[in-house]
Amino acid sequence: MNAQQHSPSPRFTAESSSDGVRERDFTVDGVPGVLWSPASGAAENAPLILMAHAGGNDKKHPAMANRARLFVNGCGFHVAVLDAPGHGDRPCTAHDEQERAALAGARAAGEPVMPVVVRYNQHLAEIAVPEMRAALDALQELPEIGSGPVGFFGIRMGTAFGVPLVVAEPRIKAAVFGLYWSERVRETAQRVTIPVEFSLQWEDEHIPREDALALFDAFASSEKSLHANAGKQGDQPRFETASAMEFFARHFGRTAGSGA
Repeated sequence: MNAQQHSPSPRFTAESSSDGVRERDFTVDGVPGVLWSPASGAAENAPLILMAHAGGNDKKHPAMANRARLFVNGCGFHVAVLDAPGHGDRPCTAHDEQERAALAGARAAGEPVMPVVVRYNQHLAEIAVPEMRAALDALQELPEIGSGPVGFFGIRMGTAFGVPLVVAEPRIKAAVFGLYWSERVRETAQRVTIPVEFSLQWEDEHIPREDALALFDAFASSEKSLHANAGKQGDQPRFETASAMEFFARHFGRTAGSGA
């Protein structure tokens, strides 16, 4: 699908509101997702941030929900996340089980896990990218989203999905990536020209510093910024979420902290 083809609206299955945020579960072609929006209602064509969760998590993981609530309350954005293949409310395939067993085996043996992670994420990205494009088609049928600006946020596995997504999807105008590396993603990044914010951890135990820097260097964007923080992969500071919000606000004509 693309923006020129008609797509049905998402099928909403549950709804709740709290602390100024409206949360709606939905499915698109059987793929489950969640959409967070301002509880008071948003203007038509308000910006949408597509997020992709990390491996082993799901669409409503606290990292996703907390980030979404900050984006909604801070800038009036909509935020949508799909469960990745084999994650959350989606069934695991035999391939999923095989790769997870390989990952557990590598950890138990004290061997590097990234070769397994990269291989598995590449497989999942081939499924997830078309699903995210279909979800974008459907979400843009909603009047509060419509043809408004679209951004992407994804670190770790989210970067494995997001880099090929933004290359394939011209509706995405700005993206936040980080905490990831693979040769294939680096090659694809050479075709990314939209504004990018990229974060890395200086003592990342899984990704050599020079590899993370090589991925940042590969982006062909005329505007890109690198955020390097001390610590291991799990030590990324929470203020990077606020930085991402300000990044999107700047590119989408919003004022961070105003809710609009």
